[in-house]
Parts: sequence; structure tokens; C-alpha cells
Amino acid sequence: MSITLSVLLHAALLGALAYGWLLFRRPPQPAPTLAIEARVVDARSVRGVVQPTPAPPPQAPPESVGPPPPTPEELSQREQQRQQEEAAAAEQQRAAEEKAAAEAAAAAAAAAEARAAAERKAREQAEAQKRAEEKQRQAEAQEQAQREQDLQRDLAAEEEAKKARAGPALASWQAQIAAKINRAWLRPPTARPGIECMLNVTQVPGGEVTEVTIGACNGDQAVRESIEAAVYRASPLPAPPDPALFDRHLRIDFKPD
Repeated sequence: MSITLSVLLHAALLGALAYGWLLFRRPPQPAPTLAIEARVVDARSVRGVVQPTPAPPPQAPPESVGPPPPTPEELSQREQQRQQEEAAAAEQQRAAEEKAAAEAAAAAAAAAEARAAAERKAREQAEAQKRAEEKQRQAEAQEQAQREQDLQRDLAAEEEAKKARAGPALASWQAQIAAKINRAWLRPPTARPGIECMLNVTQVPGGEVTEVTIGACNGDQAVRESIEAAVYRASPLPAPPDPALFDRHLRIDFKPD
């Protein structure tokens, strides 16, 4: 039953909507009018008809004439303001130019000072280098003179040593050394008469023997070893009568008999 009532209600609503739409779409019928007959006549031909006064033509709106021209006072003020602005601009430009000129002058002065300092430093360095070179030359000259003096002194000492060795003093000194070695020699049983050996002796100032070697020798090994031991026992060797005769390396002809 409820379903049937619902369907009927919806159908009624749809029917009402359709009816209303049809009424809206159908234009209404115009009302009937009565026919009137008329004839157009000139109003001037009819007496007693007041003619209407023609309306005046529309006036154009007044043209805009712009702002009023400035007064002489305003022109004078404007001219004064313009002159003041130009003067201020000129003053600013002059100040800027003076500042730029001052900065340029300061930069030029700084550059000149830097160049002068660099030149002064270069001169000082050159003078210092010159003094150092002169000092080095003097030192080299002094060293060369000292070497020449040492060389001359060594040559003179060598010459004196040669003269001394050529004289009887060298032979006397060597004889003293050989005599001391002979006194220190312990003759081995194998030693025979006529032994002669060349001894190479190294000594230090003071006569201390540091090394002994046997050169040409007509003795056997026991004789050679006994003579070498005798040299060490004879240390220190006798000092030369003349210091110029001293020689670190001595060659002594040892003849014990």
C-alpha cells in the first residue's frame, strides 16, 4: 500500500510539473483592440492650436583652459630655486673634483715616497754588498799574505833542515840513535857477525817510537824481531842537537858490530 501511495504521489507531482511547463511555453493571447481612423494634418492650419516653443540647442561644455599662468613672484621663486640647485650641484662637483685631486696627489706622493724608499734601500744594499766584498777581498789578501809568509817560513825551515842534514850534525844524531838501539838489543843465538839491517822508524815530537819496520836485512827472522823489539825499548829516542833536524820518519842503517 505504501509503495502504491508513493508511486501515485510521484505521478501527481510529475503531472503538475508537466502542466505548468506547458502553460509557460504557450504565449498569452493578445487582448482585442478597437479600430480607430485618423488623418494627419498640419498644426498651423488648425486655428486655436498653440505651437510649442522650440527648445534651445544644447550648449557645448566649456573647454578646459588649464591652470592659470604663474605669477611673477612664482617665476622669481622658481628662478631662485633653479639657481640654488645649480649652485649646489656646482659646489658638489667642485668638492668632488677637489677630493679626487687630493687623493691623486696623496697617491702620487705615496708612490714617490715608495720609490725613494726603494731606491734608498737599493743604495744601502749596494753599499753593504760593496763593503762586504771589500772586506772579503781584504780577508783574502790577508790570508794570501799569511799563506805566502807560512810558505816562505816553511821553505826557509826546509832549507835550514837541508843544510843541517847535509852537515855532520845529522850523522851524529843518527849515530846516537843507533847506539841507543844497540844498547837495547838482546842478541839472539842465531845472530852472526856482520849483521846489517835498514830500520824504518816513525816517531813523534819527544822521540817516542810509534812504528818500526825492518827493510833490507841479512839476519834471520829471530834477528829481525829482536832488532824491532830493541827499537821500542830504546824509545824515547835521543833528541836532535838542532830542532830543524827532527824528522818523523827515520831511516837508520843498523850495524851492531
